[in-house]
Amino acid sequence: MSTSSEKTLGGRRAQAARNDEAILEAARAVFLDDPKAPIAAVAERAGVGISALYRRYASKEDLLRQLCHDGLRRYVAEAEAALAEPDDWAAFGTFLAGVVEADVHSLTVHLAGTFTPTEEMGRDAMRASELATALFERARASGRIRPDVVVQDLGLLLEACAAARVPDPERTGQLRRRQLAVLLAGLSVGPATDPLPGPAPAAGEFDWRWRRRE
Repeated sequence: MSTSSEKTLGGRRAQAARNDEAILEAARAVFLDDPKAPIAAVAERAGVGISALYRRYASKEDLLRQLCHDGLRRYVAEAEAALAEPDDWAAFGTFLAGVVEADVHSLTVHLAGTFTPTEEMGRDAMRASELATALFERARASGRIRPDVVVQDLGLLLEACAAARVPDPERTGQLRRRQLAVLLAGLSVGPATDPLPGPAPAAGEFDWRWRRRE
């Protein structure tokens, strides 16, 4: 049987979890709108005291790092789930749709360079790259992807979807799904496929964004 002290502790933990969820949700909204916003704006939007926020996150950089690491973990989870799909092209589409739905790349576009990534984030980024490459190679093996597309093109594709944003979240989702369908069609082999212009993106070409900007 639970004691009153155990119930009190459990209640405090539940409240702390609710506060943390509210803080992260508020931080995502605040910093996607303005990466330079003060941390106090997050506390105000989350409806928690600034001291409660600082007990969980010692600095704005810690909060930004947590947001982006959560996004990276979601990317990995979407890729791992898609790998279970037996159809190679369907697995590729499922992965991209899941990442677009999670809005992972809005964090990349807005928050890259605002904090110093940890070693754990580096390992997770490597895992994300390996999974995306595996899904891409499966899609290529299906014969559905044009030969001059490279896996690095996927990052640009996902950022293009993240760029579609209007005040109505439901409409934003509709526009992003439409944009993804258009871009997937562009990746596909067609009866008269003209070569893509310019050199393809190179591995690591966009890593510079994650270097901390002073």
